Amino acid sequence: MSQKLEVWQRGPLPEIIPLLQPIAHALLQAREELNEYLIEFPNELLWLRPAGVASTGFHLQHLSGVLDRVFTYARSESLSEFQFKQLYDEDLGDVVGFTVDELLLRFNNQVDVALQQIKNTDESILTDFRGVGRAGLPSTVIGLLFHAAEHTMRHVGQLMVTVAVVRKINIPI
Repeated sequence: MSQKLEVWQRGPLPEIIPLLQPIAHALLQAREELNEYLIEFPNELLWLRPAGVASTGFHLQHLSGVLDRVFTYARSESLSEFQFKQLYDEDLGDVVGFTVDELLLRFNNQVDVALQQIKNTDESILTDFRGVGRAGLPSTVIGLLFHAAEHTMRHVGQLMVTVAVVRKINIPI
């Protein structure tokens, strides 16, 4: 039985400069894992918080939101009112009533947007200063893009543990 290769093991992605390949690989890996891991995940388990940890739904919302916000900062833009609303809604997902499919679609679309931005990023600006948030905390284009990738993978891991736990505790005996 052949084992599926991880995205980074499949080689370089077209139209992406070498320095940004690991970022694109991580985002594509996250998308593959989420879409595979959440097959047939029931909507009624989406907002459960076992032991008080963040819910699966929170992670899915947060993954999309962080990619959007961090990539906005990488473009040297301020967040829009809509982005602030989405940030606020991350804690209200169960009230808003999102489904697993809606949140996966949102994440998949945000990965597509991020990959397009990566493709359009000129290598000469990677070390350019970028202020983050209202305080203008110091970062760079590559720093923000890298953070988006590592933050995404961290939340994918947390989501996968939460999914495993809520599936286990909700299996009829």
